[in-house]
Amino acid sequence: MTEDIAEQLSSVARGTDPAPRVDTQPENQPVYRPPFVLALLFTPFNLIYRLLYGSYRLFGTLFPFLPRLFNATSNPALQGARRNTTGRRSLGPQDTAARFIREFEEEHGSHSIPFLENGYNMSLEKAHRDLKFLLVVLISPEHDDTSGWVRDTLLAPEVLEVINDPRNNILVWGGNVQDSEAYQVANSLRVTKFPFVAVVVHTPNVSSNAMSVVGRITGPVSPTEFATKLRTARSLAIDRERARQRREAEAARLQEEQAAAERQAAEEKRRRDLTQWRQWRAQSLSREPGTDVKDAVRISVRLPSGERIMRRFAPDADLEELYAVVECHEMLEDAGRAMGISQPEGFVHQYAFRLVSPMPRAVFPVEDGGSIRDKIGRGGNLLVEPIGDDEDEDEEGDALSS
Repeated sequence: MTEDIAEQLSSVARGTDPAPRVDTQPENQPVYRPPFVLALLFTPFNLIYRLLYGSYRLFGTLFPFLPRLFNATSNPALQGARRNTTGRRSLGPQDTAARFIREFEEEHGSHSIPFLENGYNMSLEKAHRDLKFLLVVLISPEHDDTSGWVRDTLLAPEVLEVINDPRNNILVWGGNVQDSEAYQVANSLRVTKFPFVAVVVHTPNVSSNAMSVVGRITGPVSPTEFATKLRTARSLAIDRERARQRREAEAARLQEEQAAAERQAAEEKRRRDLTQWRQWRAQSLSREPGTDVKDAVRISVRLPSGERIMRRFAPDADLEELYAVVECHEMLEDAGRAMGISQPEGFVHQYAFRLVSPMPRAVFPVEDGGSIRDKIGRGGNLLVEPIGDDEDEDEEGDALSS
């Protein structure tokens, strides 16, 4: 048993197989029944078919190599099921599940296994939606071990304890491989031995809606081994999910650190470009006109720090010249020593303040342009108001409310 558990551990650790969907008959699709007249006309052909089929079985008994020859390419574990599917009425997935549950209870008595009364695909979707494990139980009445395995292993108290413990988050879907849906599931899961149980769980590391087989329990095993393998498959799946979450958290942390570093680098570059732009703009400012210029405009600007800038401007000086003086006032003394500074490449400068007159209040936006003389007059006292995001939002709110 220890070797089998070790093999199960290594198998699960190597990776997971996708849990396939299967094509089934729609729930509400009616079963086709030919009209009575056609059924009567085809009765001779039906009798001939039954006679030939009986002869085939007779030849198969007399010459055992014939069935093996015809079924050489089929799954050995499903050959008996394939022969018997012709004797069972084809039903929709939900009705097939209800029949399986009814036949299971008739064969093995009352039990506490919460079989889902849904088709296989719907059970997969429910497990995916509810983030639970799905046990896929496939049995074949053709196999002699089935009845004893159900009685001694699947219905054993220690196995039922694992299945029914709500902390384990287990759903159970069962199927008889003599039915078409369960037969397709067995083929898709490449079942080679019965009875068979697969542990399926959502694996978001594969895709957003992927369901994968994280454990397989095949053949007759003891209740202890069954419960151990079931716990092992769950534990490894949970550990794998936690590891995935840790990897995603680490990746998110690294991405945020990289984004923060990029923001910091961008901010440092912006500051360097702004300093270079101020140096470049300061060296290109027009000289202050002398006292002999009668039409010169005299402006006094108070900064947020309380410091005042006093400067005379030519009467035709653009309003942006006044903004540039305020922006570059710290650079004006060094303008003579900072000649030859080029404009920073790719940098788009925006003034982060506006000039206003206190009483009566008037705003002189730089984007309006025009000369200082036309906008402000022969002189004036102005204030510097920083432009912030909060102020922009307040202005937008006032505009909407008005």
